[in-house]
Amino acid sequence: MTLRTEQLASRLEQGANALAEFAERLTDAQWRIHVPHDGRPVGVVVHHVASVYPIEVGLAQTVASGKPILDLTYEGAIKRMNAKHAEEHASAPKKDTLELLRRNSAAAAAAVRAFSDADLDRAAAVSLNADAPLTTQFVIEDHAVRHSYHHLAKIRAAL
Repeated sequence: MTLRTEQLASRLEQGANALAEFAERLTDAQWRIHVPHDGRPVGVVVHHVASVYPIEVGLAQTVASGKPILDLTYEGAIKRMNAKHAEEHASAPKKDTLELLRRNSAAAAAAVRAFSDADLDRAAAVSLNADAPLTTQFVIEDHAVRHSYHHLAKIRAAL
């Protein structure tokens, strides 16, 4: 673990904790409210954040290994994955969802702490970002760190 990886992991944990703490206080009715411009219920969005931490860390690990991320676009794979997830987890219980959020965010933070500074600085093409050569650190920040903050803001606005 380096200072940089510790800082990244801490920011990831802060976002996940903020989302969990906010979601914990929601009523059952609020859990089922649909998020505007997203269409998914709040509970499904929280479950989505929880369930994609392993994928987001995997993307960072791919870049850290010097390999490009190919054939991954929002309009393609991401949109399909999100739709399938929403269908499969439409009635995900809050307690189970929050446990998944805590478990997967802790595992993601541990994985981030395992990167070296050289890993963070390595860059590879990322199809999700128009094949731009992006660093592992950017991929971590733009996905695993940002994701909980992004959806928490959308959920707060919806409620």
